Amino acid sequence: MLPVRLQTVVFVCRLLTAERARRGTRTGTRKLDCFTQAVLILRWSGTRLRQLAADTTIGKSTAYAYLHEGIEVIAAQAPSLAGALLAAKMAAHPHMIIDGTLIETDRCQTPGPPPGVDLWWSGKHDNHGGNVQVLNAPDGRPLWTSDVRPGREHDTTCLRAHTELLPSIHAWVSEDLTTLGDLGYEGEADTITVPIKKPQGGKLTEDQKAHNRDHSRKRGPGERGNSLLKMTFKALHIVSVNPWDIGDITRAALVLLHIEFGRTT
Repeated sequence: MLPVRLQTVVFVCRLLTAERARRGTRTGTRKLDCFTQAVLILRWSGTRLRQLAADTTIGKSTAYAYLHEGIEVIAAQAPSLAGALLAAKMAAHPHMIIDGTLIETDRCQTPGPPPGVDLWWSGKHDNHGGNVQVLNAPDGRPLWTSDVRPGREHDTTCLRAHTELLPSIHAWVSEDLTTLGDLGYEGEADTITVPIKKPQGGKLTEDQKAHNRDHSRKRGPGERGNSLLKMTFKALHIVSVNPWDIGDITRAALVLLHIEFGRTT
């Protein structure tokens, strides 16, 4: 049983067919046809690659090649940041929610700057993983996902590392349009609306408490968006391939989620 509908398999199959035509792949030179390759890619969301290779009587290295080809082809269909923001405006969303999610990986002990620090270790989550920034609609549907950043980086650091992200959000925000985030984005509170932090040794006013309650009510569905991505493509529960591929895998999951539910805004 596949975790997706037949129309999603057909969608991936068509993308693979177009890619082979673009590359000029000759008929009969591939071990798997496009439909079987699409099934392999979608089954990877919950099945070990060794098993997929055995089921299709191909080598493990060939299975990896088929998998990565498919992920790249699907991820290329993901909306651009400008397209996602335009879609949000066209849909008259009063706000968006930005939230970072950690995609766990089994890659460990990768040295990274500064020396002696594990590049992919997230102290917050006490695990290895990559940080992906996700823009969600008010109802929690993901609209856009970023490239991956090492899990050791703070959300604000990741936000700034994606050089187009912060200026694009700043341009989108207006008197009637806001972008909500948690206190992880406190350093960019001029652009992203965050809760009011309780002062050390002090208390929040009633107006500040009301602001935080309203903020929490609106931002809460953003957590659902990250869960939807991981539920749609279970390979995101823990990634066993190169962690730098997490961005493409997450974008592929976003595309499949849009196809499954037939909506992008």
